[in-house]
Amino acid sequence: MSYDNYQNPDLAEGSGKEYLVFTLAEQEYGIDILKVQEIRGYDTQTVTRIANVPSFIKGVTNLRGVIVPIVDLRVRFNMQNVEYNHQTVVVILNLHERVVGIVVDGVSDVLVLQNSQISAAPSFGAAFSTEYLTGIGTLGERMLILVDIEKLMTSEEMALVDGAIA
Repeated sequence: MSYDNYQNPDLAEGSGKEYLVFTLAEQEYGIDILKVQEIRGYDTQTVTRIANVPSFIKGVTNLRGVIVPIVDLRVRFNMQNVEYNHQTVVVILNLHERVVGIVVDGVSDVLVLQNSQISAAPSFGAAFSTEYLTGIGTLGERMLILVDIEKLMTSEEMALVDGAIA
């Protein structure tokens, strides 16, 4: 992914925030670009499955000597499983002294959203938890679900990953 031709006059204001945009089941999501270490193609052959972990944890992989847990966000978000294809990628995240990979359907671009383009996450009551959502970003007709990826990846369920690979 190249950012050479990426220019946004609003960025000069300093009030915008950059988000990596990825898709899951045709819905676009955004995460803080500063949490992203790298983007790699997803290869099921390089992921070692671990017994007795939740289904959303695909296993672990060795990334230049670092054991990295791999989480499938479709499964984590209770979405219908989609077959992995050439567009499926792993976004390697660097989160508070922890490296984690998330499997997503694809990565489209990096967008800068101003505070005025971000609305609060809607409340769905007890039926659906929105604790990992930071808001809804809008850019024209485009809507992004903004995810607090650090909060999601450091939740109680994710502590199971640490126990499994320790």
